[in-house]
Amino acid sequence: VQLVESGGGLAQPGGSLRLSCAAAGFTFSNYAMSWFRQAPGKEREFVAAISWSGAARYYADSVKGRFTISGDYAKNTIYLEMNTLKAEDTALYYCARALGRTILTSMHEYNYWGQGTQVTVSS
Repeated sequence: VQLVESGGGLAQPGGSLRLSCAAAGFTFSNYAMSWFRQAPGKEREFVAAISWSGAARYYADSVKGRFTISGDYAKNTIYLEMNTLKAEDTALYYCARALGRTILTSMHEYNYWGQGTQVTVSS
């Protein structure tokens, strides 16, 4: 199993970024997938999740209405479109594969993680 994130970088407050997570080594449509993030000195927190079918999506309250998770199942890739970025969105963003098809928000319910991609929001 391999998860590789990309697309992070520096953005200004109010700006946008799009993260990608390319998955390999498993049947993509059999698992829920999520994005988590971890800021310096803070615990890793749930950001967004998408169900195995792509039909259900779930967001943390802090990003609802600003971030959108999506999946391209032909490419085994999920995305996180981030708009109206704020300084508090600065973190290392991780893609993760759930233990099964159920969307869960605890990091303990995910057994595969990417290496992370850094997002910095600053003027």
